[in-house]
Amino acid sequence: MAKRDTYKYELTKGNRVVYVGITNNPERREMEHHQDKDFDKMRIIGKASTLDGASQWETNRIQTYMDNHKGQTPLYNQNEHGK
Repeated sequence: MAKRDTYKYELTKGNRVVYVGITNNPERREMEHHQDKDFDKMRIIGKASTLDGASQWETNRIQTYMDNHKGQTPLYNQNEHGK
């Protein structure tokens, strides 16, 4: 059985989502993001998931964002897969 050790998260600036991601260490990842991204809050979404489940969520969440924002990804996401 796959480990559920991957967290899904969004970075927000005000009410705007500026990044969608996954990590196995939210505290470390938040500190890393503060070095190169301007955001107010890191919000964990749901409970820890498997890596495969979290990766699928990330792709789907970015696609939903793009569907609602004329094809644009969140500000700091490079592409529709979160990479």
